[in-house]
Amino acid sequence: MIAIPGDTPASSISGLIADESAIGMVNQKTTAVRIIPVIGKGVGESVQFGGLLGAAPIMPINRFSCEAFINRKGRIPAPIHSFKN
Repeated sequence: MIAIPGDTPASSISGLIADESAIGMVNQKTTAVRIIPVIGKGVGESVQFGGLLGAAPIMPINRFSCEAFINRKGRIPAPIHSFKN
C-alpha cells in the first residue's frame, strides 16, 4: 500500500500501475500494488486510515511525465524470454 500526494497526475499513477504489471509479467508472478492518492497531503506527511488499516507515509513520486507511454493505449511490447537461464 503506497500513499502518494493527491495532486499526482493520472498519467503518473497509470505509469506506476503499468510498471508493476510489467514486473509481474517478466517474473511470471502475480503482483499487486495499492496506490492511494491522499488529497491535501504532501510528501513526508503521514495519513491514518483507521482501525486495522494502519498508517502510511506520503511517498514522493517521480515528476517526469508518463504521458507519452500511457498514450500508447496498451501497446506494450511482449517481454523477451530468451534472456532467462
